[in-house]
Amino acid sequence: MERSQEITENYLKFIENHVDDVANGIIPEFLELNKIAEKLAISHTHLTDTVKKETGNHPCHFYDKKIIEKAQTMLLQTDDSIALIAEKLTYDPSNFSKFFKKWTGITPNEFRKTHA
Repeated sequence: MERSQEITENYLKFIENHVDDVANGIIPEFLELNKIAEKLAISHTHLTDTVKKETGNHPCHFYDKKIIEKAQTMLLQTDDSIALIAEKLTYDPSNFSKFFKKWTGITPNEFRKTHA
């Protein structure tokens, strides 16, 4: 495996675990990209350039996507209120709804109703 593939794979694994840890209250907040790069022992620029080269997308795209996927899972698998899910994901409820709708085209409430 090429080093660039390894870096990208490590990043994707890291954010998957990190989003779960935040949602489960193990970690209090999401790390900024430069802190994730530090944890992966590479520079922020190298992480960004490598993930973009390997995938065509900025690392933030995958970070946001993973947060949305976690939110969707929580909406479908729990009875938690949307406000509580937003809080678990460190969002203000109104900002969370805007973020969710930007990614999915529907509100969290609409998502829950149509997929329940």
